[in-house]
Amino acid sequence: MALGARRGSSYLFLIPAFLLYSAFVIYPLFTGLSYSFFSWKGTLRAGFAGWDNYAGLLAGPFLDQLLPALGHNALLFVGTMLVQNTLGLAFAVALSRVRRGKRALQTMFALPYLVNPLVIGYLWTLLLSPAFGPVNALLEPLGLAMPWLGDPDTALPTVILITTWQWVGFPMLLFSAALGGIPPEYAEAARTDGASSWQVFLRITLPLLKPAMATVTILSFIGSMGTFALVYALGGSNGAPAGATDVLGLLFYRTAFASGDVNAIGTSSALAVFMFTFIFGSTLLLERVLRRRA
Repeated sequence: MALGARRGSSYLFLIPAFLLYSAFVIYPLFTGLSYSFFSWKGTLRAGFAGWDNYAGLLAGPFLDQLLPALGHNALLFVGTMLVQNTLGLAFAVALSRVRRGKRALQTMFALPYLVNPLVIGYLWTLLLSPAFGPVNALLEPLGLAMPWLGDPDTALPTVILITTWQWVGFPMLLFSAALGGIPPEYAEAARTDGASSWQVFLRITLPLLKPAMATVTILSFIGSMGTFALVYALGGSNGAPAGATDVLGLLFYRTAFASGDVNAIGTSSALAVFMFTFIFGSTLLLERVLRRRA
């Protein structure tokens, strides 16, 4: 078969995926963009609004919700990087030295992130219940029982810990794959020169993991900025308690479906475009910086 014919037949296999991607990703993106430039009366388009819907995002009442929600997303990202990805790297290094049962342990760590975040959120709501939750029942004799999701000071850190519990297996698998690609001769040569295990990790292993770290950082940023299901299950659409767990995804949900605003479609579409532009632009910038350093 000629090269051109083979190339043409390969494109035929891409058509179904391209059609699905266009229908469920590209078309909604451009539809939301077009909706954001019109004013609406319920589900009826009223007229061209220009940038008015975007200007409304910067108005006082809405901005008072937007900035805290964005700040909580940023804190989720920082917490993910400090807790989840650090533990993921530690588990990957520990598992790289395991000879038996390695696959079984990797599967156990990976199972939680295969479960829907809504299910995870409702499960942990029951586990952390101050009335009948087993977590407080175990901690009460030690004097450590507290309203984990009921106190504004502990709600967001609790969300970070639950997110870590669910997703720590993902960076662990990425780091495990990266560790498997490092030639063992590098570490052997360093040990021959008298380097300790800690020096080998800091001077050889860690620098060679920079490409994997860049990938994990970018994916963590996208996941943290786009989080919705878990925080919705844990704190409801208002980000309870007292908005301590409010994020951009919840703000979009309230604006679109629970605000009672006659122009909800226009405002929520503008917010969706803002979220996409911010996440996409920040991801490109972050990718360029991290790839250059790696």
